[in-house]
Amino acid sequence: MQTDETWATTSDVAVGENSSLTSEQYRKKMERRKQVQEVRVTNASTEKGLIIVNTGNGKGKTTAALGMVLRALGHGYKVAIIQFIKGAWEPAEKRVFSIWQDDLLEFHAMGEGFTWETQDRDRDIEKAVEAWQKGLEYIRNPDFKLVLLDEINIALKLAYLGVEEVLAGLAQKPPDNHVILTGRGAPTALIEQADLVTEMSLIKHPFRDQGIKAQPGIEY
Repeated sequence: MQTDETWATTSDVAVGENSSLTSEQYRKKMERRKQVQEVRVTNASTEKGLIIVNTGNGKGKTTAALGMVLRALGHGYKVAIIQFIKGAWEPAEKRVFSIWQDDLLEFHAMGEGFTWETQDRDRDIEKAVEAWQKGLEYIRNPDFKLVLLDEINIALKLAYLGVEEVLAGLAQKPPDNHVILTGRGAPTALIEQADLVTEMSLIKHPFRDQGIKAQPGIEY
């Protein structure tokens, strides 16, 4: 089975490099790559629950995390989603995921909007702490294979939550369970503790570059 990981190791061949090869040369080259990859897959025998961080200024951090949520639900795993910032609005994915609620999925939108909308730091801290305590309940619960802490990195960046407190909480998760933390500005200590870190780089964005407003099906 070809996974994201195997594709990452086999897709780095320059197009021009391959276009100059004969069919037989290309076949032999791909056969060598296949052998190398088979050794890597065979040697990757360790299993463990992961701490996953999606950060960076680019779009797609929550979207990528929700893709993992969908995969987990597809395997019949129990999942919890805790939203730290976006609770003041109803994303379309919440309606879609509602078919799993009360069975496999727990969805808690506990924020009250983006920080520039609330304009109340004490209230923002209070809601972030409430969201973290709720998330910690699921992190400690062995029945929940995957916990998504959406936009928690922003709460950490703004010092609504203490980094050491969150790291101590993550250390309490069952060994085989996974936790995803999303949001720009993930602190260095969290990145160092994580098993999988992806940084979304902003190259172009329709809102910033063209003044195009958020659209259903794209942003929400």
